[in-house]
Amino acid sequence: MLQRLFSTLLLCAGLASVPAVAQDLDGARDHPAIKRFAGSSIIAFDTKRFDTVDIPTSGYLRFNAATGKREFVSPPIKAEGERTRIWYESPGDTSSTELFNNYRNELQTQGFEILYDSTQDAAATRWNNYLQPLGVNAEKIASSRSQFVMYSANTRQLRTLSAQRSKNGQTLFVHVIAVQWEKDNPTFKAKRGAYAALDIVQAGEMQQSMVTVTASAMAKAIASTGRIALYGITFDTAKAEVKPESKAALEEIAKLLKAEVGLKLRVVGHTDNQGSLDSNIALSKRRAEAVNAALSSQHSIAANRLSAFGVADLAPVASNADEAGRAKNRRVELVPQ
Repeated sequence: MLQRLFSTLLLCAGLASVPAVAQDLDGARDHPAIKRFAGSSIIAFDTKRFDTVDIPTSGYLRFNAATGKREFVSPPIKAEGERTRIWYESPGDTSSTELFNNYRNELQTQGFEILYDSTQDAAATRWNNYLQPLGVNAEKIASSRSQFVMYSANTRQLRTLSAQRSKNGQTLFVHVIAVQWEKDNPTFKAKRGAYAALDIVQAGEMQQSMVTVTASAMAKAIASTGRIALYGITFDTAKAEVKPESKAALEEIAKLLKAEVGLKLRVVGHTDNQGSLDSNIALSKRRAEAVNAALSSQHSIAANRLSAFGVADLAPVASNADEAGRAKNRRVELVPQ
């Protein structure tokens, strides 16, 4: 009787702000905006200062093995910003339906707009390989769990939703996947019950963190490779005004030119592939011209020692498929004349 009463109380509790339980992975924590389901524990946890996450807004079609991506009826939202990924285990009588419904109700209560709900989609019946690209660093899986605890779950009982909330000038995206196990499985170290995988993205721009290259390092790179790529000169999106935080990089370029009085430089602007080629070629040249103007006006470098070129995304150094690659492609290069 007491056991039945205890179970009933847990079911009624739903999502709750509860302290981390003993089974939580070391260092794991709840996201401050999302409660956990009562009685659940964290078995996997990972955070990134900046990442890109696909937030579904439509039904699932297939997993594309060539790209390693899920494909949907309509393109997902590319949510970029600070990302938190948490896997929760809710052992015992908890079903994926109960777990999923609690998260959906809680998100709605917290003012989130539901972007997609698989339980409201009659076509959401094909889940082949849906969990395949679901990634958490294997080292961050609790020692008592397998990294395949999600991948090998019963997809017939899979439920998924995505939601968005804008509040106090900040946008938060949440993607929830709920699955269940019918019985304990020692092979995958899974317990009978339900599991929830959450991706939470606080939308925001990546902070440029490249270390300023010194004048001597520029000279060595130019001598050995004929060019130097700089990431310390920054611009706002679609703008050509040099930002104040570029001061240190400009000072080092000026030191180089003053130390090597015979050196003339081609300043070459590079962009990622966002936008049209023509507009990016024009933008990248304006950015190169802005660098030259700053060197001339602020550091007394003769204008005839500098020329400006823009090549947009025609010379990438990384893939433009994700933000990490696009950030590497947005750069200024110095090439001796």
